[in-house]
Amino acid sequence: MEKGIKNIIEIKVNQSNTAVSMNSGTLSVFATPAMVALIEETAWRSIMPYLDEGLSTVGTRLDIEHVSPTPVGMNVKCETELIEIDGRRLKFKTNVYDETGLIGTGTHERFIVNTVKFQTKANNKNI
Repeated sequence: MEKGIKNIIEIKVNQSNTAVSMNSGTLSVFATPAMVALIEETAWRSIMPYLDEGLSTVGTRLDIEHVSPTPVGMNVKCETELIEIDGRRLKFKTNVYDETGLIGTGTHERFIVNTVKFQTKANNKNI
């Protein structure tokens, strides 16, 4: 895996990914949590083909700005680029656009994990 890996995912804003539906606000606009999920999906999907079997990634950090609202019915496009590799830590630059321009920008970090070990560790937490 090398720096420079890019990915793009495009979705349509609908009622299920609005702030009011996701309990992150009272307006029927593209929700920040929906933008976060789109960023994470775009990033992890970009590098999965480069990981050995039994490995995956988990999101560990987000530093984003949601700078403009997007109404229901409009398309949203997320672009990610792998800009740093530090051992198992991966850092992505991300920009999110609607049909009128930039609506979100920032960085996202993911960590490469062994899927079995990670899931076992999570399952063994005491409640």
